[in-house]
Amino acid sequence: MIDINLYMKLGVMKRELSSKDNAGLFRLEKIWVYNYLESKRSKVPVVDNIETTNACNMRCPFCPRTTMMTRSIKTMESGVYQNVVRQLNPHPENLWNKWVDFAQDYYKIPLDEQSENAFFAYILPKVIVLHGYGDPLLDAKIAERVQLLTDRNIPSYFSCNPANIKVDKIEDCFKAGLDYIKFSIDSIKSSVRGIDEFKRDYALVDEVMKMRDRNGYKTQIVITMINTGKDEFNALKFAFMDKDIYIYQKSLDQAWMLGGEKPKSIHWSEPCQFPWSSMTIKSDGMVSSCPEDYNNEIVLGNSQTDKLYDIWNGLAYEEFRKKHIWNEPGIRCTDGRCDMTVLGEVL
Repeated sequence: MIDINLYMKLGVMKRELSSKDNAGLFRLEKIWVYNYLESKRSKVPVVDNIETTNACNMRCPFCPRTTMMTRSIKTMESGVYQNVVRQLNPHPENLWNKWVDFAQDYYKIPLDEQSENAFFAYILPKVIVLHGYGDPLLDAKIAERVQLLTDRNIPSYFSCNPANIKVDKIEDCFKAGLDYIKFSIDSIKSSVRGIDEFKRDYALVDEVMKMRDRNGYKTQIVITMINTGKDEFNALKFAFMDKDIYIYQKSLDQAWMLGGEKPKSIHWSEPCQFPWSSMTIKSDGMVSSCPEDYNNEIVLGNSQTDKLYDIWNGLAYEEFRKKHIWNEPGIRCTDGRCDMTVLGEVL
């Protein structure tokens, strides 16, 4: 989830700051911007991501977990997870309806479109994301995690690797009310896993889809293909043609590591909103700056000992937000290890 109210309030400001054709807002005093954001952000914390485990059996070359993550492997304790979820609430329906109208008008994204931008606009803002630098299918309690969110009417979503599919485990998540499950596929023809692996992945996803449809579960199955050409993406869409699956092509969100072009989706092209829009809870219970902080370099609190409200409105977060506005060196956000632009860079 993100603070959609904040996004709506800052819509015009974000557009102007992202436009080099308008020099006026580039002369805004940073202290004014800081105070303005403080006045607009929710004082009640909104959680975007709960990393229930950082265990993963994949070694994808485009993921910093493969070569750069050094923190210990841990699955979140049930008590820690329950404590976090008790402090969360879904977006009110009237606010969500306003957001949908705003996203269609401001971002010009049709509600029924299947794309990376539509996924950002109409799915990610309303769900708790249950993956981080690990695969949720390796979390033995993932279905219980989903159920706790369902009990609080909070939509849930996680992304996983098709190679880890166990249909009975996924069915437990569907029964628990999982709203979205995403399977990431790298290639049909070659690349990371290759055609034999795609045939296996296709068969597993197809089995999951048939299980869902046979039992009438509501879960939306999503497939994304990472960093591939148009022909291969079209082949993917053809493979799943006439199936009730949401398919989109994902721009690579670790381009900083591989030296590629910066992702072009609206999520990555706007200045970073994380310090004001949402918080991330890692598998050890630490509150980190955002889901991209793979080594917990920016820890802003401990959900095991402190209330999320106190962390969100505490001194550590205050200092972190100021560092974003003033674009201070010495934090991972400003040292070239993220594809997002720190707000202070455009002020």
